[in-house]
Parts: sequence; C-alpha cells; structure tokens
Amino acid sequence: MVKRALISLGAGVGISAMGAGVWLGLRNRVVAIPPLFKRKARPMITRPAALGAPQTGLVLSPKEYPIVRRDESVVDNLHGVKVADPYRFLEDPDSPETRAFVDAQNELTAKVLPQCETRENFKELFTSLYDYAKQGTPFKCGDRYYYFYNSGLQQQYVLYSQQNLDSPAKVLLDPNTLSKDGTIALKDTEFSEDGRLMAYQLSSGGSDWAWIQVMSISPDGEPNVLPDKLELVKFSSLAWTHDHKGFFYNRFPKGGKEGQELGTETNINTNQLLCYHKVGTPQSEDPIVWHTPAQPEWMTGASLSDDGRYVLLYVSEGCQPANRLFIVDTHELTERTPDGLIDWKAYDVNTGRKKLPVKKLVDNFDASYSYVANEGTTFYFKTNLKAPRYKIVKTDVARPTPPSSWQDLVPEHEKDVLKGALALKGDALVTRYLRDVRGELQLRSLSTGALQQEFELESVGSVTGVSGQRKESEFFFSFTSFVEPGATYRVDLSAPTGTKHVPTLFKRTELKVPHNPADYETKQVFVPSKDGTRIPMFITHKKGLKLDGSLPTLLYGYGGFNISLEPGFSATRLTFMRGYNGVYAQASIRGGGEYGVGWRDAGSLQHKQNCFDDFQACAEHLIAAGYASPATLTIQGGSNGGLLVAACANQRPDLYACVLGQVGVMDMLRFHKFTIGHAWQSDFGSPDKAKEFEYILPYSPLHNVRVPEGGSRQYPAVLLTTGDHDDRVVPLHSYKLIAELQHTLGGPESAQRNPLIIRIDVRSGHGAGKPTKKIIEEAADSFGFAAKCMRAKWVDAPLPKPDQPEAATPTPASANA
Repeated sequence: MVKRALISLGAGVGISAMGAGVWLGLRNRVVAIPPLFKRKARPMITRPAALGAPQTGLVLSPKEYPIVRRDESVVDNLHGVKVADPYRFLEDPDSPETRAFVDAQNELTAKVLPQCETRENFKELFTSLYDYAKQGTPFKCGDRYYYFYNSGLQQQYVLYSQQNLDSPAKVLLDPNTLSKDGTIALKDTEFSEDGRLMAYQLSSGGSDWAWIQVMSISPDGEPNVLPDKLELVKFSSLAWTHDHKGFFYNRFPKGGKEGQELGTETNINTNQLLCYHKVGTPQSEDPIVWHTPAQPEWMTGASLSDDGRYVLLYVSEGCQPANRLFIVDTHELTERTPDGLIDWKAYDVNTGRKKLPVKKLVDNFDASYSYVANEGTTFYFKTNLKAPRYKIVKTDVARPTPPSSWQDLVPEHEKDVLKGALALKGDALVTRYLRDVRGELQLRSLSTGALQQEFELESVGSVTGVSGQRKESEFFFSFTSFVEPGATYRVDLSAPTGTKHVPTLFKRTELKVPHNPADYETKQVFVPSKDGTRIPMFITHKKGLKLDGSLPTLLYGYGGFNISLEPGFSATRLTFMRGYNGVYAQASIRGGGEYGVGWRDAGSLQHKQNCFDDFQACAEHLIAAGYASPATLTIQGGSNGGLLVAACANQRPDLYACVLGQVGVMDMLRFHKFTIGHAWQSDFGSPDKAKEFEYILPYSPLHNVRVPEGGSRQYPAVLLTTGDHDDRVVPLHSYKLIAELQHTLGGPESAQRNPLIIRIDVRSGHGAGKPTKKIIEEAADSFGFAAKCMRAKWVDAPLPKPDQPEAATPTPASANA
C-alpha cells in the first residue's frame, strides 16, 4: 500500500429563559412561543446588532432586488418554538420557481459586478500569477514514480509517470481530455501493490458523486483503460487486495430521483455499502462485504495492511474525530475460488455462504484510530485516545485487549499536535507535527518511538505533502508559505543509523512573473478572545506599509471539523496583497484542529459561539493595530467558514465593509435533512433535540437576520457564492439566506444601500475539481467586489509580457531542481 500524504494536497452560548408570548424577528418572520405552551426548548433571545455597517463604495438601491415570493404558511413547531420558513420552496433545485430565482439573482449580480472597476485588473494579474507550473509531491507505486502536474492554466491536473526520477515523463491520465469544459475531475487514485493496475475516481460538475474506472499500466508506463465502470460512488475508500485481482470501494444503494442528474439532488445519503470489485466483472456482481443497516447514517471504509494480510475496516459516525476499528485476517478466509483466490462473494452480507470473520479491535466512538504500520501481528496506530494532541500506540492484534491498555510508542506532546505518521523501510518512522500552527517534520524509530532527527524547514510554513512506501528508504515532502509557492524535497534514509539525513531539493516551484518573497513579511499574533483564550492569527503584507487604518484587509477563517488552517501559498491572496497593497490575515479560531481535539471541541456543539467570538476578536485586533478600519475590512470563509462569516455579519455588522460567504451552511435548522448534512451533527448538534436546538437557533444565519438598531442600520455588502452542483452544502442554504437578507434589509423604508447579492455558478460544486477558468472568474468577481466596497485602489504596475510562449509539455520532474 502506497502512503502518499500525511495531509491532503491542493475554510457556547448561554441559555436563558424567556417569557411566554415573546416574539423574535422582524418583518413577518415568525419565531414565537405561544402563551400557556409548555416549553421544551428555551433558546436565548438574540437582539439585533447595536450598530450597522459603514457605507461602502458600492451602492445598490433596495428597489433593484428581485421580488421573491414568501410562503408565510410554512411554519415549523420545533420543541415549542414556532419557526417560519417562507422560502422552503427554494429547496427544490429543479422547480421552475427556483430556476427563475437563480436567473433573476444572477441577472442582478451581472448588473452590479461591472461597477467594480478593478475587477479586470485583478483578473489579469491573478491569471498571470496563477499561470505557473504546479507539481504535486511525487510518489512511487510498483517500479514507477508518479506526480500530478499542471502547466499553468490547464483546467485540471494531469497525472504523469516516470521509470525513474531522471527519465522522461509520460502522461498516464489527462482529465482535460474527458470533457470540453474541463468539469470532469480526477478525485482519487489507488494503485495495486505491483503498480500494474490503477483504480481511479472521476466526478463531473463539481459533484461529490463519482464513478470508478480501472486502467492497466504496461512496464514502460503505457495506460490501457479497462471496461470496468462502477457507479453510485461517494465518499469512497479504495484498497486493492495484494493478489492484484480487485479492490474494496464504497457506494450507495441509490442516487437522486429517477432521471435527475446526480449532483443537483438534495436526497439524504444513508446506507453506505462497502463492496469488493473483481477486475473484469460487472458491478452488478460485486459482493457487499460490510454495511451497518442498523445505523444507516454511519460511514464505512477499508484499507489493507502493508503486508497485504489484514483488511482494516473503519466505521465513522458523522465528522467527529473518532471511529470504530475492526480487522479481518485473510489467512482465516477459507472460501476460495477454483484458482485458489479468496472468494469474496461467499462473504456477501446478503447472499454469501459465510459471515466475514471480523475481529473487533475498537467497538465504540471514544477516539480515532488510523493505521500506521505493522510488523506481523504487532500494529501501530495514530490515535487521540486520552491524547487530544494525538499519539502513536502499538498492540498485538492476535491477542486483542482494550485500547486503554495499548502501549504508547510516541506519547502525546505537551503542546504540539501530531498530524500524521509514515513508516518506511526498516525502523524509520516520519512524523509531522503542528507547532503553534507551523509545520514540523521529524524522523523517529518505529521500534522505540525515539526521536532521531528534526528536519530544518524554511521560515513560517506548512508541510503540504509527504509520500513514501513501507518497502522503500526514500520519502518526499513539500513545503510552502504564504508568499512562496514552495519546494519539494527528497530524503534518502539508506545511510547508516545515526547519520544526519539532509533533505535534497528536488524541485522548487517558481512563478513565471517577477516575484520576490522577501518583499513581504508575515507575523503571528495571539489575540485574546472574549473569554481570554489566545487565538493565533497570521498577518501577511508587503513590507513598509503604513499602519494607519486605511489598508484593504482580508480576514479569513474556518473554525470547524478538526480542520487546521495552516500557512500556504495562494495566488489569489498574493494578487490581493500585490494589487491593492492589501493585508491578508488568517485566524486559527477554535473548532479547527490547530491545537488538537480539545481546540476542536471548544468550538463545536454548545461551544460554537466561541468560533464567532474568536473571529470577531481577530477583526477588532486588525482595527486596533492600525491595519484596517471597519470601512476597509472584508471577511471571507467557505463551507463551515461560510457559516462563520454569515453569523458574524448578523452579530457584528459594524466591524466589516464586506462579507464573502462561499458555499456556506446557512440554515442550521434543516442542514441535516440534505445529502451528507446529517454527518455534521457531530459538530453542530441536532436541531431535532430540544437541548441542542437551544444553542443552534441563536446563531443560525438564516434565522437571525435583523436590521441593526443603531448607526447606519445596515449590513455590510454581502456576496454569497454557490454552485448548482454543490451536493455537499446544497445551494438552497445560500438561496434562502440571500432571499431573507434582501427581504428583511431591503424594504421600501430600508437604510440598506450596501449590496446584498449572490453569484450562482452552473456545473460547479463545493470546490474540489473546479476548473481553472471558473477559479479565475470567481476570484476576480469576489475580490473585485470586495475592493470596490473597501474603496481600494489598484496600485500594481502592469506586468511585462513573457518572452517565450508557454511550454506545451512538462519537463521531467527533476529538471528544475
């Protein structure tokens, strides 16, 4: 099994009683507790914001907003609280009314964006900065090396292979040839142990739905696509058995409505199945080897131990950092085919002759466990059991014992967070840590866990990819920072034990246009939040800027799902800093994984308000420190970060000029009813439970839109963005919120002049696999809009024209080291 990455490559309120008959909301939004009703839930009453937002440089009359029907008859009684949902009809993505809504909103946005004079300047500079050769961390499978590569402006990354690191590269798979508009993307790949077969997932239009195909690879790297095609695949693992005959994968029993294009439906995703596919056979013959019918919302996955003997089965509930863990010893599988191979059909949960002999290692959701390596029956796992910053433990699976008795190999660090571990040949173990949100890389002994070496890394940045194999002595890693696209290094551990291993520069990424990272500075500050917790925030900008409160400033956050926001290069943000003398700030608020599970827990469930308090404290710091004023501050977030910025707009509109909310979760009372939304209850809680409803309602963006009581009595300018094929956070969240914003704040007597608009992209999803053209267009629209709102001036000089045309084919991976 190839280990390609330690991380992915490339966003409490108190409960108070309230009196009977108190009404919440404005302008026909009904949220009420009737008199004499025996209340089951007592959500805190949230008042409108005290002060409104500053008037921005972009003005839109409320008369311009489309007229959207409100169905006042739709009122839910949730635990004794009546909640109106007048835009529920927008939940049907295919209705004529929803399509008309999308057209009308896009038409309004198309009228507003041309008023943003620097939009074309941004697009031109961003295109130039984005047009550089991007290469992923190399990895080895079988006898060949592989890497992903984009020559600059290709719509999708291309997968290349090489016989060795100095030989010419060959195209193995080019997704750009699969569609005219570049919207078919390669989601995942998994190679057989001998490297002669590859299973790969493709998706269309940004949807989470995928299909799996298989190709054979000749010894000289020539691909041959096989007839196999597996459909209804979503959130799938891929794991080849070491006989090279087939692989495990996940699918769902069904997709959307009959005749409906997958990706636009809102059906809830349940009853995921783990199947085994034998290459060369139809999907209809694939046995279901594992499922959890008693718990339809659980998710499953499989992986193989490095020696191929054991199948590891994982079960997760929602997105909590915890899973159950089971193991199957393939030597105990007695059902065989005539040619001596395991007959997986015999273990089909519905039609098989035998039950799969599954051994339980962990049968609860007390902690997470991920496989690191094994030596025979001695297994090594990364876990957060009684270790919120993670540790590595070992156990003998031949004699299962409770996880609490497993031996610590690498104990939990007192401050640093263990983010990943990679076992290599012999006794080598590479570990990656976060130290105050900065990447660290170490070499340890697999047998003892002892630290042998810390690798020296450049400046403030992140380790963005690590690859290696258990049977090899080499590994690769990539490193990046806010203003450097990064570099990839190779480390050879074949030297004797005790030798200091120095990473060798394998390839440094260079922009095609003049760029000097030394012209920029990055500092990390720790901002006290409302409860005194110190929140880390990185601030990056050109050197020599005068901190007089006038600088266009972008504050970005996420704060959820144990995901860490680490330093990383973005051509979008570099364009903002370079084009406008902008300041980029990245806040590592609670809810993320920057300091381990405890940090995540402090921003989840009943503590979710901490995320908003943290983010608002960071905004206040940027203003107090002289970087920005409310009139020059934009906040941005996507997905859970879209929820973040929308909630902050409701709670403190006076702090911001502009809000960029991307594919956000906005209806916190119905999020769990669509596609995979049920899995987020581990972070948000369940609105179907009275106690959890009490802390969800007070921050739900859709249900807390109110005219500010004082000041300008208006909201910041708002640009929501979503895609019609987003089946992760379905677009109805953004549809309903923009309709509510325009209705509540855009009435005939309204003071609202800052625009409230939405950009709805077609054949676009949650973000993964988005074509380069769409990335550029959305960034130019979003940042051009924000710049106009902040009254930012374009300051960057025109770029010199390149002397040579773009190369049509890439150079070998090591040529530019």
